[in-house]
Amino acid sequence: MKIALLSDLHANRHALEACLADARARGATQYAFLGDLVGYGAEPEAVLDIVMDMARQGAWVVRGNHDDAAVAPLQSGARADYAGAAWTFSRLSPAQRQFLTGLPLTVQHEFILLVHASAREPQRWEYVEDALSAQASLDAARQSTHVFGGHVHEQRLFFQGTGRGVMAFEPVPGIAIPLPAHRRWLATVGSVGQPRDGHSEAMYAMLDAAAMQLTFLRIPYDHAAAARAIRAAGLPEFNAQRLAEGR
Repeated sequence: MKIALLSDLHANRHALEACLADARARGATQYAFLGDLVGYGAEPEAVLDIVMDMARQGAWVVRGNHDDAAVAPLQSGARADYAGAAWTFSRLSPAQRQFLTGLPLTVQHEFILLVHASAREPQRWEYVEDALSAQASLDAARQSTHVFGGHVHEQRLFFQGTGRGVMAFEPVPGIAIPLPAHRRWLATVGSVGQPRDGHSEAMYAMLDAAAMQLTFLRIPYDHAAAARAIRAAGLPEFNAQRLAEGR
């Protein structure tokens, strides 16, 4: 099984379509969406149509914090990072809102745990961005040896050997990394729709479950078109500018 791991789509149809095309070309047989399907971007309806159709075909989908915000928008100004949640809510159909509301916080499949943020109290949306927070997430995952998430918008990998603490490993895009079962692993797969590492290319990862290898990937896409859609929708200019700058 080859599993395409996609997180933080953020209503960016152009980036999503580019990543899905690449995953299909690489022979993906299973798809996993790790939350934040909407938010920031201008095409939540189109993105959800794609994800909902793939979910009907067996894709795994978990809920993210922006998905929560889109179906229950906070009062204006309450959270700056949720700007546009009310706009997103107004664009979604009742079926799309119901889909987001019904998404689980985690999905377990054999040795794999999928979660948007941390496996420790996933509803709190904690960031997993260093060895300490990765340790807490792995501890909470218990029997799962491989944890995959997003939320931080960067690609990171952590591992834990027998009797040792969690350590970080710096992944190189395009290079397959062995994930042997005698260690425990946690990866944040980056953001499809809004990278924040100074580069504009979309991010996702591919897990070859038979070979036990993970490949982090960067995919060029038409970020200028995605930015034009944001401006045309009247969303904050910063949401458009950050796509080219990767911030």
